[in-house]
Amino acid sequence: MEIMLYTAIIIALIALVVLTVYIINTLKVTKEFMNDVSTTLDGIETQMKGVTDETTELLTKTNRLAADAEQKSAKLDGLLDGARGIGETINEFDHSLKQLTNSVSRASQEEQEKTSQAVKWGASILEYVFKKEK
Repeated sequence: MEIMLYTAIIIALIALVVLTVYIINTLKVTKEFMNDVSTTLDGIETQMKGVTDETTELLTKTNRLAADAEQKSAKLDGLLDGARGIGETINEFDHSLKQLTNSVSRASQEEQEKTSQAVKWGASILEYVFKKEK
């Protein structure tokens, strides 16, 4: 019976040693894995810092472009207001020119009738004068 007790103790010790070796190997692999994770996280942190810096720079440029576009839009609004004023002035000038043309045309028609009457009277007078001389 003693041999069985010693054999059981030896088997238990061997199992304990094997278990210890496997635990040590598992801890070594876990340590390597954690080092790789740490390195990866450091790289991600560096990349995120770069992305954050680029995003901040891009946002700054976007704000500058928006301000520049706003200034140019304001200048363009002034230019468009001026062009609108010129268009209104041209329309008023066109209207005045039409009124003047209509007035001249009416006056011309009235004068044409008077001129026609004067020519007829003049022709009649000349006819009368030429008839008397003959």
